[in-house]
Amino acid sequence: MIKAVLQLIIFATVFLAVTAYQELGMLADDGKAPAPYFSLPLLEQPTQRVSIKSLQGQQSVVYFFAPWCSICRYSMPNLNKLHEQGKVNAVAIALDFENTDAVYAFVDDLALSMPVLLGTSHTGSDYKIKAYPTYYVLSDDLKVVERSVGYSSELGIRARL
Repeated sequence: MIKAVLQLIIFATVFLAVTAYQELGMLADDGKAPAPYFSLPLLEQPTQRVSIKSLQGQQSVVYFFAPWCSICRYSMPNLNKLHEQGKVNAVAIALDFENTDAVYAFVDDLALSMPVLLGTSHTGSDYKIKAYPTYYVLSDDLKVVERSVGYSSELGIRARL
């Protein structure tokens, strides 16, 4: 019994240390600083741009992904499901892609319904994206209140809202 408890404590400590390391250098999530501005083309209609201002007035998740990212492939459907159910306002921003066809293929394969924007290296730099997936939860006044890197379940996303 003691051995099992000790193993659980070690696992929890390692998990928390890895999570803390992954979040080093990300935007602060203290709810004080505004999220960086963006105005990006919509994947489905590249002539239409979506800015961060469209998220104002409701808590939102801004999810950064790359079409080659296998963890994104498993994580995004969880966020998309919550978005479809109306439980979260979400926007996905594609980064690190060779061409829009790769992003289209990824989005179509997962049958995503949330808006997908085409980000730039400048967007990734502004949001301090170093790994995929990365997401930020923004308050209704566009301040970063939560952040995460890596896989997130529906429960994990809900817990951050």
